[in-house]
Amino acid sequence: MGPDKHTVRPGGRGILATAVTVVCAVTVLAAPGTAFAAPAPTPSPSASTSAGASTGASVTVPPDRNLEAVQEKLDKLYHDAAVATDAYNAAEEAARKQSAEIVGLAKKIVKGQQKLDGLKERAGRAAAAQYRTGGLPDSAQLMLSDNPSEFLDGAGRVLQGERATRALIRELTRTQQDLKQYAADAAAQWNRLEAGRRAKAAAKKKITQRIAAAEKLQSTLQKKQRERLAELERESAYKAQTAWLDTGILDEIHSKASAAGKKAVAFATAQLGKPYVWGAEGPDSYDCSGLTSQAWASAGKPIPRTSEEQWKQLRHIDVKDMRPGDLIIYYDDASHVAMYVGDGAIIQAPRPGRTVSIGGAGSMPILGVVRPDS
Repeated sequence: MGPDKHTVRPGGRGILATAVTVVCAVTVLAAPGTAFAAPAPTPSPSASTSAGASTGASVTVPPDRNLEAVQEKLDKLYHDAAVATDAYNAAEEAARKQSAEIVGLAKKIVKGQQKLDGLKERAGRAAAAQYRTGGLPDSAQLMLSDNPSEFLDGAGRVLQGERATRALIRELTRTQQDLKQYAADAAAQWNRLEAGRRAKAAAKKKITQRIAAAEKLQSTLQKKQRERLAELERESAYKAQTAWLDTGILDEIHSKASAAGKKAVAFATAQLGKPYVWGAEGPDSYDCSGLTSQAWASAGKPIPRTSEEQWKQLRHIDVKDMRPGDLIIYYDDASHVAMYVGDGAIIQAPRPGRTVSIGGAGSMPILGVVRPDS
């Protein structure tokens, strides 16, 4: 195997009061958390190394089936944490939208209540005027007139008054119906927001539990065992990348990055070395989809926040047609995403304890490729 073949290179009043309360409550409930997780341990060197890089001097600890089982367990724990992170991020994104909806509805309620108050005041003035004329409606007073000219002039005013009254009643009814609908919509959004808050709390609990379990498992290993474990991970990634490149896939990939794609790649490259923190989207740390979404936002193309939604909403591209800047979605559940940067390489925020780094595009099971600027 030639050394160059597998090299990876980087390339009512009640309603009114409720509305005010809603605005205040949403501000508190929707505020993002000040901390996503316990402080991460000092990041270890990324295992996502170039596919053609040497594994270095041999570790004296021989291959150990127990360590392989540990590696499988760690992979499972971190994968579960990644799935929960996607759920957390989705709930956070939904909360932002729902909070904005509730605030908008609250403002509509306030405005509608003010309009209703004005309409009621107009109706009150009309009732007072009728009282001053003895309580008789305009039409009855007109029938008592014995002046033909006055009768004709009055008839026109009566018709206008009746039309205005009917219009006022219709507007009052419509405004009251609007207020009722706004209140119902706000209540529904509030219930969704509360459900999302519970989902986010559950996801956070799962993330912290899985990461804590992984860290506890790693802490039981001796230094040489940890070194051997890191080697096993590098070997697994190298083997997967080599198998992917051996298909000849790079011979088929010739597309160049778009102008926006170049900007996205430049952004992602500038983040190399920054730590992975679940739920983070910069500027000092990222999770996998936080990195890709911010990279494309910097290129003027906002995309969904989570890897699952990126897979669902962005245009799918054949692997052989991908170009730098495209996003590679990994695993059957779309729980991980990385940015393709060319020459068979990706930039990614791998997992807790790691940093934004360069790796082999084929080092993990590829679900598919999506293009944000198609």
